[in-house]
Amino acid sequence: MEMEMGPVTRVNRPPNIRTLERTKASPIYMNNESKVSTLLLIIIILMASSAHKQQHLPNLYGGATSAPPPTPSAEPKSLLSTSDAADALSHLLHRLPPTLSLPARCAAATCPPSLSLDDVLSGVSRLGYAQLTDHSIPSELANSAESEAVALFDLPRERKEALFPRNWPLGYVDEEDEGLAESFRFDSASWTESSSELKLDSLGEFARELEKLGLKIVDGLGFGKPLGDDPTTRFRSVMWVSECLRGSKPDLSGGFYPFIVGLQYQIRNQKYSMLSDSGWVSVLPHVDSILVTVGDIAQVWSNGKLKKVMGRPVATVGGENDARCITMSLLITLPTESIVAPLLSNKDQTKEEGEEESNGGDDGEGGVERVFNSFDFEDYAWRAYHERLLFKDPLDRYRVT
Repeated sequence: MEMEMGPVTRVNRPPNIRTLERTKASPIYMNNESKVSTLLLIIIILMASSAHKQQHLPNLYGGATSAPPPTPSAEPKSLLSTSDAADALSHLLHRLPPTLSLPARCAAATCPPSLSLDDVLSGVSRLGYAQLTDHSIPSELANSAESEAVALFDLPRERKEALFPRNWPLGYVDEEDEGLAESFRFDSASWTESSSELKLDSLGEFARELEKLGLKIVDGLGFGKPLGDDPTTRFRSVMWVSECLRGSKPDLSGGFYPFIVGLQYQIRNQKYSMLSDSGWVSVLPHVDSILVTVGDIAQVWSNGKLKKVMGRPVATVGGENDARCITMSLLITLPTESIVAPLLSNKDQTKEEGEEESNGGDDGEGGVERVFNSFDFEDYAWRAYHERLLFKDPLDRYRVT
């Protein structure tokens, strides 16, 4: 599978975009665990408030004829004691179905499963991410690329904007007023177009090496020829260099761009938060490994069989005393003119067409139902980038219901 290094057609706004829906009007998405956690918190508060009020009832009538407060022996037996409240809450928790169990406390970072280039699919299929320790990218190259990236962020803002003009999704982006991370986004043509006054040789070589590795991983997922037999059609890549926000809660800072697989080199001992299909997870890959994540496009191609990670891994950064943190993520993605659809085999495609012609008859043994409708990549990419993923999964609008 080859990679075309030519320039990507850039557009400031897709010409076929209809009126973009306002995300702020969308209801905030809460999973089952969040709902249950909130419900139980309300119950505990109400129980505590009820007990407090019964112990401190105000004298509504006043005057000398008011009855004295009851003695401890005369306290109503219906008043919930601490142990009674605990027993009632425990009883309620045990009655919850398994799918509505309470979420665990903030889990410690876990080491991602190992990935082998000889068996990519089994390595990422269970969680949607894994770490690759057996690769040929030297740590010296990663460190040199990081040094060049740090130098970019040290430039005055005017120079950043002049050298890397914003041309969605590429260029220099600073959305500090929205609490998003400052970042640079490069495609494969950026390394030949960069200014002679900047030294980005290592960053460019690092991106190309990650790109080659990413294409091997895409090939290992078993999609065959997802872009067809046209030799002029090639995958695209985006190198996303971002400076971490300190003391912030995990979020998909800096926008989100659709991808097939993402690769991020682990230069030092650093925890990352990721938004997977099962919620936020915290991972700690081995030093000098490459964290590989499965993207939304791969999930659609697999007809929902693969789990995904939404957006890029976000570094967990503490206080001001921590070292400066730069993340460099390489995204293997698609040309903007692509159409995204489940990649069904010829056998499965024939079965699906036969079922449609029979007007919804018996599915038959081994029949495959399409999980996602096909959609325009450019339209989806624009929408996913400008919507906030904490509200909803951007793929939901394309699921077959």
